[in-house]
Amino acid sequence: MDIVRIICAIFLPPLGVFLQTGFSAQLAINILLTLLGYIPGIVHAIWIIAKE
Repeated sequence: MDIVRIICAIFLPPLGVFLQTGFSAQLAINILLTLLGYIPGIVHAIWIIAKE
């Protein structure tokens, strides 16, 4: 299942974080990072998925 989350995180970073954590502070942080820059959003999403 992590592979699916990582693929989602590459194309739409908040979706990957949502699938991992649900509605949480991490999702809000990822949405903000994605709005500020696509690459930071991807890095944060993959980090969250790999960490948990």
